[in-house]
Amino acid sequence: MALKATIFKAELGVSDIDRGVYGTYPLTIARHPSETDERMMVRVLAFALNAHERLEFGKGISNEDEPALWHRDLTGAVEQWIDVGLPEERLLRRACGKASEVILYTYGGRGVDVWWQANERDLNKLDRLSVFDVSSEASRELALMAARTMELNVTIQEGQVFFSDEARVVSIELRPLKAVASAA
Repeated sequence: MALKATIFKAELGVSDIDRGVYGTYPLTIARHPSETDERMMVRVLAFALNAHERLEFGKGISNEDEPALWHRDLTGAVEQWIDVGLPEERLLRRACGKASEVILYTYGGRGVDVWWQANERDLNKLDRLSVFDVSSEASRELALMAARTMELNVTIQEGQVFFSDEARVVSIELRPLKAVASAA
């Protein structure tokens, strides 16, 4: 018998001073049985960093034809393809063919550096791709916030990200590995 996804609920308050985006987003997050709390919370972070009324979670880890998150326009065309982790270059290349903008949030410490060294040359050819690394300390702290029901707040100002729940605040500075000017 196949294991089913575990459902998490979050009330995510976003104050993105840099983009002028403010709102509260009720999120239903399906965590695949093979997904860790760390990966799930990096997905929530990715949502906060790109918050938009049409941003939604994809099937992600269980389906390589869908990202962790995506933002589609009213016609269904993919404006933003947002993924997390260390995907194969071919998947990112395919995503760049489907979306106006592709954003990848890596995490995992030293593994990210090894992955980047192996893929940097090919990924730099993808003009729609931006890659940002979340430090292993920050992603582990985010994982500690995972709960079946969460109240989370994120403040983004001058590139600094402050992610909090009732018990802790995590300061996150994203390390750009490859940045492309947003089309938005």
